[in-house]
Amino acid sequence: MRSVKEVSALTGISVRTLHYYDQIGLLKPTSCSEAGYRLYDDKALETLRQILFFKEFDMPLKEIKAIIENPEFDEKMILRGQKRMLELKRDRLNRLIGSIDEILRGENEMDFEVFGRDDIEQLYQSLIENMSGRQLQACTGQYGDLTQFKEHFMESAGSLKAQENFKKLIEWYGSKEAMMETSENPAGSEIMQAYQNRIESIYQKLAGKMGCDVTLFEVKEIVGEYDFVAKQLYQMKDVSKLMLEMAELYETDQKMRLELDSRYGEGAADYIGKAIKAFYKS
Repeated sequence: MRSVKEVSALTGISVRTLHYYDQIGLLKPTSCSEAGYRLYDDKALETLRQILFFKEFDMPLKEIKAIIENPEFDEKMILRGQKRMLELKRDRLNRLIGSIDEILRGENEMDFEVFGRDDIEQLYQSLIENMSGRQLQACTGQYGDLTQFKEHFMESAGSLKAQENFKKLIEWYGSKEAMMETSENPAGSEIMQAYQNRIESIYQKLAGKMGCDVTLFEVKEIVGEYDFVAKQLYQMKDVSKLMLEMAELYETDQKMRLELDSRYGEGAADYIGKAIKAFYKS
């Protein structure tokens, strides 16, 4: 067992902050000494480590608490996602530093191009490298061979509509580099399925709240969980723009509305859309 002062010295978290975490129920001490001092075991320290990881991504404490207390919390999956996001953050910072060095030396100019042919070639290569054998077989079956599939991909990706979509992706990810990194390093099929299962569970919980005011904390808590999962799934620091656009589709796109209502109950599309908007617009 470690005292609150020992935990503070070990982690760099102030005693006052640890006391606050106790007060809000985020990190309760394992026990108290006869003198009334807080004591923490290794399991409590592991929970504190998770809290610090989540804080690295600027998550509000109430959302961290909701995730840690969720019975479906998968520590290993979360750690893999956090590790990947930290690696992307590190790589992006290294590239930005390199770009600044080049600009200072007068060797480079800022590039505001959306997606040129070289970028599309890179996207195509990433797509092919991350396809399963069955997906590759389907492509060759539909287009004859990979050469013809590539021609189709390059033509489609270079269209005006595709460029507009690329602009939207860059806006969601914050930069072209971040978006390209994600395309080059997609999550594996098992991890993707785990995320999809989590989102399915979140939608079911939201549908179960239909009739409740979307501004209630218990509803926002569920959307807060969705926000965290989406950040991990899409490898974005901020998913608000993406989520708000999805919410708009849930309220206006007839095909999507029918699909959601058939899966989660009549009125689910409207309710989920309004709950997402209430969470981000607050």
